Amino acid sequence: MSDDPDLRRLLFFLLGGSRGGENRARIIRRIREKPSNMNQLAGHLNLQYKAVQHHIRILMNNSLLATSGEKYGTVYSLTPWFEAHIEIFNQVCAKLGLSG
Repeated sequence: MSDDPDLRRLLFFLLGGSRGGENRARIIRRIREKPSNMNQLAGHLNLQYKAVQHHIRILMNNSLLATSGEKYGTVYSLTPWFEAHIEIFNQVCAKLGLSG
């Protein structure tokens, strides 16, 4: 795996430089473990549906998540690009103290 400085900067901003970074990291970990819809994520992570919706929108707008299905049944997974560079995510989480 090669380093991607743009992804590293993006993750430092999304996870450490803005509110909600810890929940975004939790959502990413859960989706990596098991692609899920918003309702499943909210239940598993014990978060409000609207909070999950907000964080998913941010992650989607930054090309970190992909979708399959439609409407309520939309399932979220990591984009191939993000999955290929997941070690950067792990490094950023470790540096920010976002335990898994």
